[in-house]
Amino acid sequence: MPRFFTDDIHENTARITGDDAVHIGRSLRMRLGDEITLCSGGMEYICKIRSISDKEVLCDVLSSQKTKAEPSIELTLFQAMPKLDKLEFIVQKAVELGVCKIVPVLTERCVSRPDGKSFEKKRARLQKIAEGAAKQSGRGIIPTVTDIISIETAAKQMKECDISLICYEKGGRRLCGDMFSDKKTVALMIGSEGGFSEREVELCKDCGALPIWLGKRILRCETAPIAAVSIIMHLTENM
Repeated sequence: MPRFFTDDIHENTARITGDDAVHIGRSLRMRLGDEITLCSGGMEYICKIRSISDKEVLCDVLSSQKTKAEPSIELTLFQAMPKLDKLEFIVQKAVELGVCKIVPVLTERCVSRPDGKSFEKKRARLQKIAEGAAKQSGRGIIPTVTDIISIETAAKQMKECDISLICYEKGGRRLCGDMFSDKKTVALMIGSEGGFSEREVELCKDCGALPIWLGKRILRCETAPIAAVSIIMHLTENM
């Protein structure tokens, strides 16, 4: 069943506008009475199409339930800025695996160093990639891709989570289930192509981050987040 996201759901009526409305009528060639799934805030709604135009699709809500595909933990990925094509890959796969937010971070060894203004257009594309991955994987929310922040700001934000982790190639604890006992929010920091400086690791540790280790092999910056997120989702019984 086709799946779309909307925040315009009120009582027994739902509304879809913009490109999705055009896609439903022209590309999918759906008709009055066809059923679609709409998602909003972690809930999914089975709806029947009442009217279709290029401007909007109106639907009657038939039933609703909590989205089963949403993980039991809220995992935020703090990703040091890699080259843009790698970041696109990371966003897509992280969303498929269950990450709730992706935060690009500017660190000392980042090869790609866009400023906030030039990144804004790129962020719009990354958000569309996140939306597509959320639809494809059956998510109940569209994870957010935020603006770029400094590692100092990132370290402070990570403190707000129940547990914060920084992946460090020079060593740390292995991921295990006990780390996540009774934890609802998790922050995960992954480096760029050049990794982290010792100063940056110490900065994160001072803010409560726990260094973790993914083994003796050095993983690429686009491989490490996928590996770490997969392990965390498995240990928390979300895979």
